[in-house]
Amino acid sequence: MSSKKGFAALQSRLAHIDWTLLVFLLLFLNVKLAIKAAAIILLFIIRPVFKPGLSVKNSRLPLFYLIITGIALLNYFLVGGYNSVNYTAAAATGILFWLLCLLAAHQVKLAVEKNSPEVLHTTIFVFLLINAAVSLFVYAGIILETGAINPYRYQGNYQKYFIGTGDYIKGVSFDTSTTNAVLNAFAVIYFLLRHKNSWCLFFMAILLLTGSNVTNILLCLVLLYVFIFQSSRDQKSIIVACIALLVVFLAKISPQNNTYITAALEKIFTAPAAPLVSKQGSVKDKPDSILGAEEKKQKIAITYLDSMHAAMKVTPKTNTPVAIAAVPLKEKPLIPQPNIHTPPFQHKDDTTVFKKQLLQFIQTDAVNVAAVTQSNLPGKAIALSQTIDFLQSHPLKVLTGAGMGNFSSKLAFKTTALKIAGGYPEKYTYINPDFEKNHLALYLGYFTKTAGQHSLINTPNSVYDQLLGEYGVAGISALFLGYFGFFWQQRKKLTYGLPILLLLLVLFFVEYWFEQLSIVVFFELLLFLNIKENTPAHSP
Repeated sequence: MSSKKGFAALQSRLAHIDWTLLVFLLLFLNVKLAIKAAAIILLFIIRPVFKPGLSVKNSRLPLFYLIITGIALLNYFLVGGYNSVNYTAAAATGILFWLLCLLAAHQVKLAVEKNSPEVLHTTIFVFLLINAAVSLFVYAGIILETGAINPYRYQGNYQKYFIGTGDYIKGVSFDTSTTNAVLNAFAVIYFLLRHKNSWCLFFMAILLLTGSNVTNILLCLVLLYVFIFQSSRDQKSIIVACIALLVVFLAKISPQNNTYITAALEKIFTAPAAPLVSKQGSVKDKPDSILGAEEKKQKIAITYLDSMHAAMKVTPKTNTPVAIAAVPLKEKPLIPQPNIHTPPFQHKDDTTVFKKQLLQFIQTDAVNVAAVTQSNLPGKAIALSQTIDFLQSHPLKVLTGAGMGNFSSKLAFKTTALKIAGGYPEKYTYINPDFEKNHLALYLGYFTKTAGQHSLINTPNSVYDQLLGEYGVAGISALFLGYFGFFWQQRKKLTYGLPILLLLLVLFFVEYWFEQLSIVVFFELLLFLNIKENTPAHSP
């Protein structure tokens, strides 16, 4: 009898899942563009309904997608893109990105309209649980590979993991770990404000596994807002617990991330020290504080060689043979094992195929990478400065920007055919000169250096930068009025949706999220659902 009840309970749970929506989320958030497109096509076969309901008043979907596509097409003709086959191919790819965004928004809206809030909540929960399970499975694999329960401190295998362990925790999307981090950050807020405290803490722990410092900092800012303006006493306790988990992670599990954050802040707010003049070859006598990454490696190598040389000089060489007394061995002598925490076992400096390709491109195209990486500011700040300087020197492009794929976007990186943002046919390679000498040069300047420079804060990626540089003031206005404004009009119906909206607002500084085709569609699902469950049944 109990088994029958258990089976009935399972059937009931399974019945409260929109399997079509769940499969769509799992496929559409996959990193491969072909799988995303296939997910949209499959969903339209299952639900062949396309009535976007776009209108100036009471629009069903954000007007942003329609407006931004219109600006893109206008720029295509303004820049004379029809005269170039390669740019036409690039523009078609960019239009595809925006079209997929619109179709995905329509489908999640359709799912919200079709299902009850209970079914949608269950579907979202199962999706997040699958994502967490994949993350934990990958983490378990790292433990098995390294033999270390805490791989965030494991420095073997040339520090393959260590501070970069979180980069491998990509979740169900197999995209960047930042994508996984943002999904879990949404989950923390979602469960917190729905009073699901245990699940809130669980997904906070999964978020920490990704080691995404930027996401952690931005989430803490939003949680501070919730703590002050939008939380009960119990929720305040959970917020404190979430922040405590972060502190423990930075202090005990991955202290090098704490050091990384401190160094990044110092780079932003501290003026560069004047270089000290010293004799050639005296790098080992310089203090570490003034050494660059390469000089530090040289100092380690010199110190190591000097110590080995000193050890060899302890016993003077003689030409007299030394008689070695035979000593009976009672047990097999132990051979000292190498210490993986010593320099020879860290920071493997082999140039990868990808890095060689970038270096060859720099040499062939004579890209001046040094000119754009001399500032003490992080790459993102330099990129924004480049965009502002570009618009100031090209006043005619202030209104609608430089054009799609011409200055700052995933599309611009993709069409280089350098596999920076996925594959692209080489015969259709397109690189705009303005993009090449600004954002591309900036990216190459950092990502052809040591791994320590390959940081999110050094990429030019940003939705705001993209829209300002390629769509101008019109694009930025469309974002705030036609996208954020769409949801802000419904703010009285938003509970967990409001802080999630605030989080997305700051996350748009981090990545080209629309072109990533990942977190935005999940954000829209959460917001559409929150609006529906707080709308009276008799409302239109």
